[in-house]
Amino acid sequence: MSGETSTQVAKIATRMAISSREEEEFLKNEYAKLSAKVTAVNIGGNINESIHKILERALVASKRNGLIREEHLHEGAVIGATRDALMQISTRANGQNVGGKVGIARKGEHISVCIFLSIGLLHLDEVVIGIGHRSLPE
Repeated sequence: MSGETSTQVAKIATRMAISSREEEEFLKNEYAKLSAKVTAVNIGGNINESIHKILERALVASKRNGLIREEHLHEGAVIGATRDALMQISTRANGQNVGGKVGIARKGEHISVCIFLSIGLLHLDEVVIGIGHRSLPE
C-alpha cells in the first residue's frame, strides 16, 4: 500500500457520506474497481439519543457489505473510528436533531468512517462533518 492510502480511503468514505441513495450503487461499483469496499447508512434524530444507533448501524453496514469480518478486532476498529467521528461533531450537534449519513470505506488495511450531518436550527441548517480512521490487518 502506498503512503497515501489512508488519505484516499478517507476521501472515499467522505464521498459515500455525502452521496445520495441513488449514487450509492454506482459508487460501490466504481470503488470496487479500485479495490475499495464501501457502504453508507442514513442516520437521524436527536444526536444524544442516537449515538448507540449510529454505532450499531455503522457496524451492521460494515459487516453486511463485507468491509469487516465478524471478529472482535474488526468490530472494534469500526466502533472506534465511528466514535472518533462522533466526537468531532458532538459539540456542534449536542442536543440537536440531526439528519445525515455515515459513509464507510476500506482499502487494504485502512478503514475510515465519515459522518456528514445537517443540524436543524429553526429555519437554518448547520452542516457538520467528522471522520475517524483505523488500521486493520488484511
